[in-house]
Order: sequence, then structure tokens, then C-alpha cells
Amino acid sequence: MLPYRTIHEAERALGRILTYTETLWFNYSANKSNFFIYCHTILLLFLIFSLAPLPFVVVELMRLRSLEKFKIQPVVRLSPGDMCKCYKDVMLLFCYVVGPLQILSYPSIQMVGIRMGLPLPSGWEIVMQLLVYFLIEDYTNYWIHRFLHGKWGYENIHHVHHEYTAPIAFASPYAHWAEILILGIPSFLGPAIAPCHILTFWLWIALRQMEALETHSGYDFPWSVSKYIPFYGGAVHHDYHHYVGGQSHNNFASVFTYCDYIYGTDKFPGLAIYQLKQLRKDDGQLEAVPSQASSKSD
Repeated sequence: MLPYRTIHEAERALGRILTYTETLWFNYSANKSNFFIYCHTILLLFLIFSLAPLPFVVVELMRLRSLEKFKIQPVVRLSPGDMCKCYKDVMLLFCYVVGPLQILSYPSIQMVGIRMGLPLPSGWEIVMQLLVYFLIEDYTNYWIHRFLHGKWGYENIHHVHHEYTAPIAFASPYAHWAEILILGIPSFLGPAIAPCHILTFWLWIALRQMEALETHSGYDFPWSVSKYIPFYGGAVHHDYHHYVGGQSHNNFASVFTYCDYIYGTDKFPGLAIYQLKQLRKDDGQLEAVPSQASSKSD
């Protein structure tokens, strides 16, 4: 809840006129508790998990010839029933793990100093904080991911996520409940080190989840982000990791590939693309086949 009763009082405290965005934020949040505002994070994640994968689902199910050439593993197909089951499994995780975790995290949000009042952050501040968050998340996620590919980590936790050897966008958050808890640490670590406004926090959560959905999409489009941002892994980088499955000792990066390169776990893009595209020799066999059926971890 904002400490100002009126816009005039807020402007007097800040020593300037509120921007249009700040006025909107004041009108919406002035009489709402900080806990209520923070709980919008749950709604945000629900909308991302439910709506953001839909364009990839439509492309997958319609099998448009003009887009088929961009599918990385075209011989593996999921039926509408498989898609629905995947979404149902993700929603169960959302209700029993992700949602409660967000609520229980509120004291931590308060402790590290995520603010919800005025002034709102500048565009430059938002960009710099997001860059720091991506770098911190990427580095810590890399090492946790490598641990999860050890014998104990894979057999007891990470094998669930690798049930999809040809990943789809809906399966991005599909994982063992313990993995969701563990990999939540890298995502929260950045805002804990460099506290931000709740709007920046929401933007960070949205961008990170959208990146994960695109990485698990199974498509390498010409307009994919990996074509424009240096060291951005994208779908090909991570798709190869899923294709190899439990035996994979390469391509652990969640966003950028510099850790894979520095620590010698990079399956360089040219080879990864070449090996994955060999699957396209079987283009005539594009039947609906659940990815789990071809899992190399079984």
C-alpha cells in the first residue's frame, strides 16, 4: 500500500509531477496491500504458462508446409491429446508447487527490498537490472543443471523434465517438484542481490519464462532471438540437449552459451544443427508420436 493518500501528496513528496505511468500505478495500487500486489505474480505465471505456448501449439498441430522446415525434430509429433495432457500436468505443478511457492516467498520479497511504491524505475534502470538478472541466473543455473545431470540428480529429479526428448513449449515448466524449487533459486538470486521495483520483477519473470518457452519450442525460426543476440543458445542449443537426454554432458546453458564454451561443455552450433537435421531425412514419417516414447533416459 502506498504511503500517499492522494496524487497531490505523492507529487509533493517526490518534488515533481507524476508521469502518466506513475499516475496509473498510483490509481491502481494506492489502496491495495503489498501482499495483494505481489500475488499478481501468480496470475502472471498462469497466463504465461497457458497462453504463450499457444502459437507454437498451433504451428505444431496445423503442420503448415511453409513452417515445417523450421521444426528441429520433425519425426517426433504430439497429438492434441498429448498436448492437453502436458498442459494438465503443468497446471497440476502450478497449483501444488508454483502457486504456493510464490505465496510462501512473500517474506523473502520483503526482506530483500523489492519495492512496490513510487517512484517507478527509469527505463535505463530496468534494462541494467534485467541484464544483471539474466547473467546471474544463467551462471548459477548452468552449475545446478550440471549437477542435475549427475547420476543421483538425474535419476531422482531431472529425468522427469527429460521425458520430452523433442521438447514443446508447454513442457518448458514440466519437471519434478524438487527441480522447480531448486531452479527457482537462480531466478530469485538476481533480484535479491540487486533489488528492484515489483514491475521490473514481473518483467524479469515474464522474459525469463518466455525465453524458456521459446527454447523448448522445438522450432528454429529465422526470426528467433538466437539469430540476433550473441551467445544466445535458443531452441537448437537446448533441443540437442533434450535429444541426447540423460547421457548429455553438453549444452547446459539456460540462456547464453558462454558457460558451455568456457567450461568445455559446448556442442558447437554447427555440429548440433547438423546432427539434428539428419532427422529430417525421415520427413515422410511425420506421425503423431509422444516424445516420451522415444526417451533415451528409459
